[in-house]
Amino acid sequence: MDDKRYPQVDSVLVVDDSAVQRQHAVALAKGLGIELVYEAGNGVEALELLALLTVPPALLVIDLEMPDMDGVELIQQLRERGIQIPIMVASSRDLTLIDSVEAMTAALGLEIVAALQKPLGAEQLADALDRIGRAGKAIAQGSAAIFVPLGESELADAIRGGQIVPYYQPKVDVRSGMIKGVEALARWQHPERGMIAPDTFIPLAERSGLIRELTMKMTERALAQAAQWNARELRLTMAINLSPLSLDTPGFPQDMRLLQEASGVPAEQIVWEITESSVVANLGAALGTLARLRLKGFGLSIDDYGTGFSSMQQLARIPFTELKIDRSFVHGASRKQHLKVILQSALDMSNRLGLVSVAEGVETMEDWRLLQESGCSVAQGFLIARPMPGDELAGWLKGHLTRVRELRQEKPARPA
Repeated sequence: MDDKRYPQVDSVLVVDDSAVQRQHAVALAKGLGIELVYEAGNGVEALELLALLTVPPALLVIDLEMPDMDGVELIQQLRERGIQIPIMVASSRDLTLIDSVEAMTAALGLEIVAALQKPLGAEQLADALDRIGRAGKAIAQGSAAIFVPLGESELADAIRGGQIVPYYQPKVDVRSGMIKGVEALARWQHPERGMIAPDTFIPLAERSGLIRELTMKMTERALAQAAQWNARELRLTMAINLSPLSLDTPGFPQDMRLLQEASGVPAEQIVWEITESSVVANLGAALGTLARLRLKGFGLSIDDYGTGFSSMQQLARIPFTELKIDRSFVHGASRKQHLKVILQSALDMSNRLGLVSVAEGVETMEDWRLLQESGCSVAQGFLIARPMPGDELAGWLKGHLTRVRELRQEKPARPA
């Protein structure tokens, strides 16, 4: 195989106490064109070797169960010593343990490109090598885009000047593949610094007291877009995220009702997405606001379900119409048994409660098929579409219609 396929990988270190498993991994790496492959029998040997190397390897393939220093301790030592080398975990232990180590590695700030159960295959190693290149490119692009707002005056000017606009991510029916609605996501189109993600400016809006004004502007624009689509006979639900601070404002439900009436969009077409933690912040005020929103006909979605400590309690207290399952329980669920069990449990509960179930973070066809088999109602994620400006949705829809047969898993019709 052409060694230029992985120009970012010039060497690999395999850390495994089994000589047979090490030689197998070495043969796979060399079969993929990587000529320089180091070996170590445990974590201690690996650290000693890394200390001697002038140029570190481009990838560490680490077993978990080893004498003297196991794989978990080795990863922890890499973090303590500031050694930043992409990691691939390959172990014969159960997938739940492997997934836990994967989560630990990411939490430590180390780059993990794969966490797999042995026996290791050439395709798995090739995928891991590919991810090294993609991760490096993403990091470089992300670094160039990082931006911290100068202050609330700049944000206030952006809100009032129309720089913060809604982008729309489609939500599709899992059974039919057809679009059912969109989620409106705020984007700051800065004239000099380019596109700024909401994670950068939403916290500033909340700290500075601008969140109410921002929510009003976003809602007004999102409903205007929904009204345009309605006029073209494209009736979609419009999901809008609410800040916890909005739930503390007594006049908020009435403000939203006035915007809804002015737009002409029916209340039942609008869904407010509320995270679990936002309800806990001020329970009394939040419950009153949410109850009033339901009384006015709006839908309510519990967002990021499963990431808080009181998920079931929130479902019992609040008249939700939709349960949105966090991407951490969706992405990779097709290959991780414990995620699959949690996902199925959430979907079963949603269906028994009569709620619309929405899975976010769908990125692979394998996870999409699992959602079909598990009885999920609606899904969104990069497999379907990335967030886009409202005027691009029609063009996306035309292209999406060509994928519907594939999403439904229908066989193409035979030629006459």
